Amino acid sequence: MPSVLEIIQKSAEFLGSKGVESPRLNAEHLIGHALKLKRMQLYLQFERGLTEPELELIRPLIKRRSQREPLHYIVGTTEFAGLKLKADRRALIPRPETEYLVEILTGLFRPPPARVLDLGTGSGAIALALAHAWPEARVTAVDSSPEALELADENRLLTNLADRVSCVRSVWFERLESGSKFELIVSNPPYLSGQETAEAEPEVRNHEPKAALVAADAGLADLRTIVRAAPPFLAEGGMIALETGITHHAELTKLALTGGFSRVESRRDLTGRDRFLLAWMAGV
Repeated sequence: MPSVLEIIQKSAEFLGSKGVESPRLNAEHLIGHALKLKRMQLYLQFERGLTEPELELIRPLIKRRSQREPLHYIVGTTEFAGLKLKADRRALIPRPETEYLVEILTGLFRPPPARVLDLGTGSGAIALALAHAWPEARVTAVDSSPEALELADENRLLTNLADRVSCVRSVWFERLESGSKFELIVSNPPYLSGQETAEAEPEVRNHEPKAALVAADAGLADLRTIVRAAPPFLAEGGMIALETGITHHAELTKLALTGGFSRVESRRDLTGRDRFLLAWMAGV
């Protein structure tokens, strides 16, 4: 029987030949998932022989990853801001950049906002992370996709945050109650151009939902809509926080300052590129 280590090595070599980044790490995650073992437990069993039934559990997972299906879709979960969330094709996989946006926001608000709106919630990652960080906050999670909202709802239950996070199906602000006010509106909307998506890794362009990735007008269409429509839904001194493309800030800053916001600030992502736009209503 081949050992655990031998199968890890062969799987990593195979995944690497298919262009998978970090093939050894991917192989360990997939094999551990198939065997229901954490990575450390896997290391302690390197010399153990694998039975044919165990190999039959491993092979299809390695094959799927070799076809560049995202790792998190295969294992069905992802970690985000200290929460374990379900992940599948219904929504984008939360990115480290978006997790960094959550860190920025939790560091900015003293005291935390009471009412938060997450536009384009997808899996619910931002909404749930902020609700987890701010126990007194009430968060409304909006998405136009019924499939994404279904996943977000499942994650509300999984994280035990269903009592403080509510899901609403809406195209941005359209179905929110008139007069709704929030101290914080946050969004990671579609902001890639069609060309950027076509040039992305196969995991992105072939597997993740394009409607959550691509926006018209070189990725700016949905960002413009949010900036223009947000002011009536913001409390005095309230803020919008947007994840954006790295070339969008000049236009969005001008749009915000002429559209009712009193102050705008760009924040860089983990690679030093302009990624987050923060804009405040008067009253801060």
